[in-house]
Amino acid sequence: MNQIPFLEKIIIYPIKSLDGLSISQATLLKSGALKHDRQWAIYDENQRLINGKSNHKIYRLRATYNNTFNQVTLKNEDNGSQKIFDLREDIKEIESFLSEYFGCLVYLKENRITGFPDDTYASGPTIISQATLETIAQWFPHLTIAEIRRRFRANLEINGVPAFWEDQLFANKNQWVNFRIGKINFQGINPCQRCIVPTKNSYTGEITDNFQKQFITKRKETLPSWVNASQFNHFYRVSVNTRVNNLEKETDLQVGNEVKIIDN
Repeated sequence: MNQIPFLEKIIIYPIKSLDGLSISQATLLKSGALKHDRQWAIYDENQRLINGKSNHKIYRLRATYNNTFNQVTLKNEDNGSQKIFDLREDIKEIESFLSEYFGCLVYLKENRITGFPDDTYASGPTIISQATLETIAQWFPHLTIAEIRRRFRANLEINGVPAFWEDQLFANKNQWVNFRIGKINFQGINPCQRCIVPTKNSYTGEITDNFQKQFITKRKETLPSWVNASQFNHFYRVSVNTRVNNLEKETDLQVGNEVKIIDN
């Protein structure tokens, strides 16, 4: 008997580029963004985003949050120092801590409406299947599924489906696939183009030798025959970027929600 696709995991990243948090229920804002996801981002004095591509030190900075996401504990893994901050009241103190940590003047910016997505056109949650993560982990036997999950940083994880099932959630360029999770209608836009970040150990920043080359080779070999390959100008792509339009009010997503493709 075929299993019905369902939402297995929700992960949000309150401060962009720092650690994520797995939750059982999330809220989708009217903008189509996940509430609290990438709500904050760290910028230097030249207005450049500080992330895993631009600053190696970000890998040694841990972040944990309380249940209401208004408090963060930042920990410097190199010397063990840590401090708890209120994300509503302690912005200057957080900026001071981060400036000292990164060795340059930095600012913490907030966007409560859309967050700071990588793709401003397809700014909804990113989606991947659990089987996809398991398959990628098999390509790199020395890496765990948890580590692969941390490297690719998708928001929504689907279960009850085979590897790369999510590749049917996009169509040709400038087209989309309609699908529903729970009560929310999504548009699947494209397979997410990856950067250098997944090639690095998510805790240390150490580069995994030949990660990108191995990934591209295996992704090409295992690309399902039914996949619309028109959006694969290269094969360093995995997970799906989405968009949510015309959401009338904030709406909840829950682990266990059914995932269903809607006939276009």
